[in-house]
Amino acid sequence: MVTQPNDWSALTWLGPPIDARALFGPELDALLGLLRGLGPAEWARIAVPGWTVHDVTAHVLGDCAARLGRRDPGAPAPGETLEAFIHRANQEWVDRHRDMDPASLVEALEEAGSELARRFAHADLDAPSLGVSWAGVDPAPMWLDCAREFTEYWTHRQQIRHAAGLGTDPEPGALSVVLDTFMRALPHTLRDTEAPGGTQVEVTVTGPGGGVWTVTAEAGGWSLGERPQGRPASAVQPDAKGRPACAVQLDAETAWRLCTRGIEPDTALARARVQGDRRLAEAVCRIVSIVY
Repeated sequence: MVTQPNDWSALTWLGPPIDARALFGPELDALLGLLRGLGPAEWARIAVPGWTVHDVTAHVLGDCAARLGRRDPGAPAPGETLEAFIHRANQEWVDRHRDMDPASLVEALEEAGSELARRFAHADLDAPSLGVSWAGVDPAPMWLDCAREFTEYWTHRQQIRHAAGLGTDPEPGALSVVLDTFMRALPHTLRDTEAPGGTQVEVTVTGPGGGVWTVTAEAGGWSLGERPQGRPASAVQPDAKGRPACAVQLDAETAWRLCTRGIEPDTALARARVQGDRRLAEAVCRIVSIVY
């Protein structure tokens, strides 16, 4: 059984740092432009189950307010899980802002989002920051917390785009950072998956913005860190070509929607191209890169 290390000195298993700091400003501009182009009926469309476009926009404003220290969500009730607390706090915020007119909502989001972008621009990426539960680390390094926050805003913008009848924004630079961040959930996703030390699983996301991630079973847990020189590429398939025990290939749309539970694991697995150990592929497709 592989267990996941949580001490600060062992965070190399998260893989190399991501710098998303410069992306917050352009992402905010893209969101504001999208919102300002919506008609009254589009604000009332369902963006995610139970939430309209207006609700999702209010939620994004709430995220900004929380990061700026302008919103106190309180604390979990006795016996309440972190996930349940976050969902409850988010719903309460959205409910309080249901009567806010769209123009005022966009204005407030522009002010708060701009301030947040300025703060992130000067963040110390090596400093300890808020935990990232889906990556299994608390506290998390600022680089992961910052990148996680960026994926939140990007994902919500796609949900609004879809509600407005638009497809996912194909701009590859932002998508690349989003996918790279989401894949940092792989070690935590595989934490209860048994495999001999040295076993490797390769995940490929195809198309512009895609990439390749290799997670390795180590003595202390699964790792996205670089494999030490001289170690076999796979204890399960230690052939001359160094092929991984399992290779999973997904298209970008399937990958990001799987990570955000826009589609279910079985659907993603059916769309995936899998080579090698299917048990490991099934485990990979249980990845979740949001609080769920």
